[in-house]
Amino acid sequence: MRVSVIGGSVIDEEEAETATALGRLLGQRGHTVVCGGLGGVMEAVCRGAAEAGGHTIGILPTDRRADANEYVDEAIATGLGHARNAVVVMNGDAVVAVDGGGGTLSELGYASVYDRPTAGIGTHDADHVEAVETPEAAVKYVEETAN
Repeated sequence: MRVSVIGGSVIDEEEAETATALGRLLGQRGHTVVCGGLGGVMEAVCRGAAEAGGHTIGILPTDRRADANEYVDEAIATGLGHARNAVVVMNGDAVVAVDGGGGTLSELGYASVYDRPTAGIGTHDADHVEAVETPEAAVKYVEETAN
């Protein structure tokens, strides 16, 4: 399954550890990580997935594939800026949010619009987001609810 992981582009050490553990777990379980391809949660989740031998896709807001973080296996340049947030969500079977600001909030909105099962770790409170405490709980939730 493809799991879109969304979250803050500027994060603290604890959030980085959470996102890295999430990526590692997704990679170990054979899931592809889809993200925005830049820094913060995006880089940390890709690093974790790469450490576990998983596959990562970065859907970039810029028009340059070279802007992707070093752990992205497949970079997709869009030139769409924040409008690429819809594309990040549409390319996952489920969504996991870690932390996040306004960009993450827009992605959570798209997750609702496109009816993607969504788990959130320390992120925005929304009716369609299943609040969980750990990467393990997030993965369990999306595995049990994704079509």
